[in-house]
Amino acid sequence: MTLVLTPAASRAGWLTQAGQVLRRWLISTMRQVWGPVMSLIQPVIWIVLFGEVFQSLGALPQFGGEGYIDYLVPGILMMTVLYSGAWAGTGYIDDINSGVMDQYLTSPVHRSAIITGQLVQQLIINLAQSLVVLGIGWLAGARYPGGIGGMLVALGVATLLATVFCCASTAVALTARSQVALISLSQLIVLPATFLSTTMMPADLMPEWVQDVSRWNPMTWAVEVGRGGLTGDYPANSWWQVGGLALLAALAFFWALRSIRAYQRSV
Repeated sequence: MTLVLTPAASRAGWLTQAGQVLRRWLISTMRQVWGPVMSLIQPVIWIVLFGEVFQSLGALPQFGGEGYIDYLVPGILMMTVLYSGAWAGTGYIDDINSGVMDQYLTSPVHRSAIITGQLVQQLIINLAQSLVVLGIGWLAGARYPGGIGGMLVALGVATLLATVFCCASTAVALTARSQVALISLSQLIVLPATFLSTTMMPADLMPEWVQDVSRWNPMTWAVEVGRGGLTGDYPANSWWQVGGLALLAALAFFWALRSIRAYQRSV
């Protein structure tokens, strides 16, 4: 999509500029809606396939007697936003290759508005996907004793996790400027982040070294707090897990902002 800048846009405030960037990305999403829709196939497979294959594990005391589906859904929720966020930078690489990024950087649009507009678009998509995942989990037999408030907590934590990986993906994309590099690095990160966490298995059932790694894995923080929200039984250390995710989200946003400014100086 070609970026059109008007004199009025050049005098607009930061919120208006970010809103226009968001509008541009939302229009692009609607024109290629198959991407977000297809990304929902994977969580369906995970919930249905893993939920059935490992259903018997739900009888173990480590799962609290609530069934494996109830344990799995919060993990799949965070997996969905993790995978989606890791690919967020591909849009910037498309903009670099098409020349749209050069139009952005020669305009008076604030660099933070460029980052924020695209980030909000990604978070809207992630929120829609998260709601669908919760619905799929409900149809598969999961129940959420935490109620609406607990679901809002899970969605809020998922948004923080998505912010971390969307901004990190943006920073990598603006630095590497290569789809191949971004995809390769994303695959290198998302799989270990998933399996070295409590996404699919309680820490008590994992090897000791995996327990040590998962304890400091942001994916585990999000999964544990999200699981606590859906079940109504929050972990004792949930406050610092949420704080850690918020800090990482702020640092990742700052990294993305530094990366777009570094990109501008290099062209």
